[in-house]
Amino acid sequence: MKSLQLTIRYDAIPEQELTGDDLRLVERAKAATQTSFSPYSHFRVGAAILLENGEIVSGSNQENASFTTGTCAERCAMFYANARYPDVAPVAIAIACYYGGSFTPEPGAPCGACRQVLSEVEHRYGRDLRVLLYGANHTYAFESMAELVPFQFNASNLE
Repeated sequence: MKSLQLTIRYDAIPEQELTGDDLRLVERAKAATQTSFSPYSHFRVGAAILLENGEIVSGSNQENASFTTGTCAERCAMFYANARYPDVAPVAIAIACYYGGSFTPEPGAPCGACRQVLSEVEHRYGRDLRVLLYGANHTYAFESMAELVPFQFNASNLE
């Protein structure tokens, strides 16, 4: 038997140090929290995706009384981006969470289903997808989904 260790790298960026596309994307994700339909959890999530062509697409979580039929902000935004711009690669995604009247102090992370979808998109377009997880105290920045989900299941597993 051989023991292995996995280490991931990510940055913790204070909000006042966000610049350029990162700042623009985080602001759009924060704004998207306000379109959330979350009457059950009251936990609003917004996501914004920067595409290779410069467009930004956003989405928010949409709950349903039958909880499993709702959708998360990340999948809402990504599926819209893929439907609207099927041949344009996503470059980055920002995710923000709003609860109890303010943005969460610590960044929220995508659920397992969203991680799978984002990983598949990264594989589909053959390029890294930068991930920004916003929290009022700091934003975590990952250079790719592979850093957030190191052991991925994608189309190559089916070949």
